[in-house]
Amino acid sequence: MRRPSRTEPGPGQESVWDYPRPPAVEPVHDRVVVRLGGVVIADTTEAVRVLETSHPPVYYLPMAGLDLRPADGSSMCEFKGRARYFDVLGGAERDVVAARAAWNYPKPEPGYEVLRDMVAIYPSAMDSCEVGGEVVQAQEGDFYGGWITSKVVGPFKGGAGTLGW
Repeated sequence: MRRPSRTEPGPGQESVWDYPRPPAVEPVHDRVVVRLGGVVIADTTEAVRVLETSHPPVYYLPMAGLDLRPADGSSMCEFKGRARYFDVLGGAERDVVAARAAWNYPKPEPGYEVLRDMVAIYPSAMDSCEVGGEVVQAQEGDFYGGWITSKVVGPFKGGAGTLGW
């Protein structure tokens, strides 16, 4: 499938087609809030986001304070290294489990060291994820775990038929 045309960003927006490859990591100055099982499981102003051509940003949050349980499996990113996965626990009694809903890079490749103690969360596995008070939309396909807000325009890689872009 041929990739579709880039959507021109409006005022205050950015196009994912202007993001670099290899990906860039940048701090997030907005408040990021994640809810699971009806409770807030993360609330931080210390997140970072990874920006890669054609992908919505992936937000990484400090692991400290999150209730995570190691999950089976791993994956490899040509830029960031080998990822490990976690179940995310939420709910008032920490009895709500989002299986294999988070990942991190315990030994990231050079240039991505800031991700060592950070974890990315699939927004589709949570009750909600917010950036600066805006509820995000999960990236279609969930392979990449991108967070879509009104500040980014696509088209976005990740859905059916887009892996060859």
